[in-house]
Amino acid sequence: MRLIHLESIDDERVAAYTNLTELQLRNRLEPAKGLFIAESPKVIDRALAAGREPISLLVEEPWIAGMHDEFEYIDAHWGTDIPVYVASPEQLKRLTGYRLHRGALSAMKRWPLPGVEEVCRGARRIAVMENIVDHTNVGALMRSAAALDVDAVLVTPSCGDPLYRRAARVSMGTVFQVPWTRIGGDDTHFWPIQGLAQLHDLGFTTAAMALDDDSISLDELVRRLDNSPSSADHIDKLALIFGTEGDGLSHRTISHADLTVKIPMSHGVDSLNVAASSAVAFYVTRVKRQ
Repeated sequence: MRLIHLESIDDERVAAYTNLTELQLRNRLEPAKGLFIAESPKVIDRALAAGREPISLLVEEPWIAGMHDEFEYIDAHWGTDIPVYVASPEQLKRLTGYRLHRGALSAMKRWPLPGVEEVCRGARRIAVMENIVDHTNVGALMRSAAALDVDAVLVTPSCGDPLYRRAARVSMGTVFQVPWTRIGGDDTHFWPIQGLAQLHDLGFTTAAMALDDDSISLDELVRRLDNSPSSADHIDKLALIFGTEGDGLSHRTISHADLTVKIPMSHGVDSLNVAASSAVAFYVTRVKRQ
């Protein structure tokens, strides 16, 4: 690694960390030269383990010694010319607006996202994020999906990017472990009608998580997953669909999904945050292990 001590975070060499918005990073000749920022050693470690190529690192000076293993790994896999820009804690606080708990960032290359068919090949249970825009919720859902053995995650064209810095950090780097892609790419007209049809063609029963009058309970959904494969209402492959904050799922999604499913609430609570509701749904629908 090449250690380069910064005199100022306004140095043009660290512009990817300081001057570009996340949207600009994503759209910068994407996907061939688009970038994303991985924050914290844990997220960087998981990105590296998944084969994501680092362009540079920006590390708080007291953390240099603690990054020895990461530096060795990068040297061995991508050569010794990757620059490590070293900044003081005060400089990094100016950059991020808060004190980093583990002061390391890495600018990394994006990669072409796989097709839906590839991501869903062999999958029995997947999640779909429809237009979720809060990056904390995107990251939390990805983390729950990884922890509770969801096979793949699809994000709709208007959904927040799982690679945005906060989303990847909240996911604890699991965004690099769970197979995911954007259904319909950037075509905002693809979802929900064409997207739901594609999932149906792949053999998935689509379940819209919504508090509709004709919703079945989550317990009933589990019963259909666990009953005999010869039963008329048996569900073999399940796609759980979660909606955006506030408005929830669109009416078109609810009306075209195979099922509408609700989590029963008590004490006058009308619904759970999407991060919490997805974790509940993932847990109770998980494939039972022998």
